[in-house]
Amino acid sequence: MKKLITSEFEEELKESYLKYALSVIISRAIPDARDGLKPVQRRILYAMYDMGLLPNRPFRKSATVVGEVIGKYHPHGDQAVYDALVRLAQDFHMRYPLIEGQGNFGSIDGDPPAAYRYTEARLEKITLELLNNIDEDVVDFVDNFDGRYKEPVLLPAGFPNLLVNGAVGIAVGMGTSIPPHNLGEIIDGTIAYIDNPDITIEELLKFIKGPDFPTGGIIVGRKGIYDAYRTGKGKITLRAKYEIEEKDIIIKEIPYLVNKAELISKIAQLVREGVIEGISDIRDESDKEGLRVVIEVKRGYEPQIVLNQLMKHTKLQDTFSINMIAILNNQPKLFNLKELIEVFVKFREEVIIRRTKFRLNKAKLRIHILEGFLKAIENLDEIIEIIRNSEDVQSAREKLISKFNFTLEQVNAILEIKLQNLTKLEREKILKEYKQLEEEVKIYEKLLKDKNELYKLIKEELIKIKEKFADKRRTKIIDSEKDEISLEIEDLIQKEDVVVLITNGGYIKRMSLKSFKSQNRGTKGKTGITMNDNDFPYRICVCNTHSQLFFITNKGRIFWMKAYKIPEMSLTSKGRSINQFLTLKENEKVIDILPDVDARFIVIFTRFGRIKRVKLEEVLKGRMGSYIIKLKENDEVVKCLFTIGEEDILIAKEDGKVLRIKQNDIPIQSRKGSGVKGISGKNIISGCVILPNSKVITITNKGYGKKVKESEIPTLKRPAKGVYILKANEKIGSLIEVVDSFAQNENLIMITKNGMALRIDISNLQEYSRNAGGVKLIDLSENDLIACVGIIR
Repeated sequence: MKKLITSEFEEELKESYLKYALSVIISRAIPDARDGLKPVQRRILYAMYDMGLLPNRPFRKSATVVGEVIGKYHPHGDQAVYDALVRLAQDFHMRYPLIEGQGNFGSIDGDPPAAYRYTEARLEKITLELLNNIDEDVVDFVDNFDGRYKEPVLLPAGFPNLLVNGAVGIAVGMGTSIPPHNLGEIIDGTIAYIDNPDITIEELLKFIKGPDFPTGGIIVGRKGIYDAYRTGKGKITLRAKYEIEEKDIIIKEIPYLVNKAELISKIAQLVREGVIEGISDIRDESDKEGLRVVIEVKRGYEPQIVLNQLMKHTKLQDTFSINMIAILNNQPKLFNLKELIEVFVKFREEVIIRRTKFRLNKAKLRIHILEGFLKAIENLDEIIEIIRNSEDVQSAREKLISKFNFTLEQVNAILEIKLQNLTKLEREKILKEYKQLEEEVKIYEKLLKDKNELYKLIKEELIKIKEKFADKRRTKIIDSEKDEISLEIEDLIQKEDVVVLITNGGYIKRMSLKSFKSQNRGTKGKTGITMNDNDFPYRICVCNTHSQLFFITNKGRIFWMKAYKIPEMSLTSKGRSINQFLTLKENEKVIDILPDVDARFIVIFTRFGRIKRVKLEEVLKGRMGSYIIKLKENDEVVKCLFTIGEEDILIAKEDGKVLRIKQNDIPIQSRKGSGVKGISGKNIISGCVILPNSKVITITNKGYGKKVKESEIPTLKRPAKGVYILKANEKIGSLIEVVDSFAQNENLIMITKNGMALRIDISNLQEYSRNAGGVKLIDLSENDLIACVGIIR
């Protein structure tokens, strides 16, 4: 009669689940800290070794290996065993593959391997370094699941496989994620630890630079590496390696564990959805020579900017979380770098001690046998007589032991040896072997007594492995702890002087300053700036690709962005809608662009003659698109300046009147202020700062210009009507721009409404009085007018 055991369901569930969790942690998902292998991996490698699938032997079907592993050591699913075998052979998963596969073993695109009846496998050469001396009692063996066979608890592991090949596994309630490393660096670090067990993590970093992934890539920053090596936990940023060929982005390596096919599919999806702009095509040109993904960039887009988007939105930049958990003494433990090396060295010490004891005992036994042979040769005739006259083997054995004091081992060896091996010639060979074994015994005994000799041997064996299998580092590490990928991309963008142009219709583009060649005053300029019908240039800004540009709208709002984010285009390109970059409201347009300078204030001019001064730091505290002035009804912003605070300010009107005031005469207001009255009247068109001993340049819409000494312009108190710097008339037209000239080698760029562009040297401009109209700077076509002016300093 069966006995029923009553148990609370909750308690039974807890107990059973705990057993299950421990089984998964210890027997499946987490590797051992000593040989770096999970149980299924260890069983596969040992089974293949036992089957004789060595690197110099023929391949065998994977199905045979899977059957051997399941039948003898690992009573689980065949697919699970095959998947583990495949992973050990994949060079994009393993830094140093432990199995050599023949056939389809999957790909970095996520393609599955062929069925195990088609593929073949054998051990890699480096795997023998994990298995060497396993037959010399260097590790413990235990019964397999049914007690018919023995299997090793660990492999001898001649190198720190856990650090070299890494491990990823998810158990119950925990997981491990140990990155692979460069074999040469790990061996160097291990030797450094042996030489100085008190070595610090910082000192180990001189030898072990960081993870080295089989797929290469770039590790961004060292903090995550240091955190992981110090605590066992950390996170590193991995980035694809790429090159820019003309306008194409060429991806050469991708982050570890990233599926290439899925990556390409994701990029295509993001392009279709409009998340990533500027890509016209993407092609996978990977072959046996290596990975190569070509991303074609549309004309007018910067490859670096497109790359910036790709890094942010795809796994071209990814993170790898490090959690160095491994099994030691049947318990999971979080290790730091030094602890893992220490565990390996102690394990290796045990292996070599056991191997040395095994070899010592074997040598002593052989010496004992050889001593028996030598005695037998000396008494050969008597021994032959005793054997001939004995009734059986047992009788001969007893007589020989009694007569010559042989041991049982010696007698058995003598009875088994051929007579030809007891000749005088063979005696010399025996003596030679005897002396050689005596020397070996001395070495073994010294190894067991002297720790220094033991560690010396460990180092020598590690160095031999390094010389045979170490290769160059694949993963590059760069010293960059910047948070934003855009800032890192900026480092790749060449600084170049550019012209940013905005049209009245709201289009924007960036052009190389080299496109604007210097010409003589009075010429027609260069043809080429193309716009939509009824559109014309409105404002230009000369800056460089790294400049932070500030955009001020007629409604008094401010935006900012880097110049390189504006697409570079030719003179003949129409540009892109500014609404793709700035969120403008109805009837709102950008009226000024200011490049970043070392300034403290921003001065704002309105159409109705109001002027306002705000601290720049207060402006920058606000959000993008925030208001920096409260406008009166029907008024609008027409011009802005960055100032240090000591310059005079010049306000200019369309009719040619200007007002020069001290900057301190403009009170500092908050962003919500509406400014103060500056110059009387309306139609304010521009303004500039005035420095001592500088010149003020005036330009009219009909292309006339001149230089006026700043000393000719009186400083007045606001509000005031001002004085004429020129008088607008039918011939010279109306004033459209005033510019302060104070440096050498300054140039002016003028662009007309019809798209003509002229660049002239300011030093060629003549000085005139305030009453003069100036000289013709550009030969305008009929019905054409100057639209905007920029200065090159």
